[in-house]
Amino acid sequence: MLHRVRSVVGVALSAAATLLLLGAPAGAQQLVDAGKEGDGSGGLAFVLMAVMVFVIAGSLFFMDHVRRNRLPQQDDDSQ
Repeated sequence: MLHRVRSVVGVALSAAATLLLLGAPAGAQQLVDAGKEGDGSGGLAFVLMAVMVFVIAGSLFFMDHVRRNRLPQQDDDSQ
């Protein structure tokens, strides 16, 4: 019984530590400051936003491709 309680407490502490470690980067509110004048950070913000848009669009196309390949194939001749 004591061994079971220890393992449950250990798993709970590990889960809490993992959540805290993974949640820490979400606290950063502004990774790139695009408001500064003259140092080029506005261009960096635009490039990062463009990369993010292309990554999201690419992942949507990939997920659609995987979904279409997993659907059962239907013949158009069977009307």
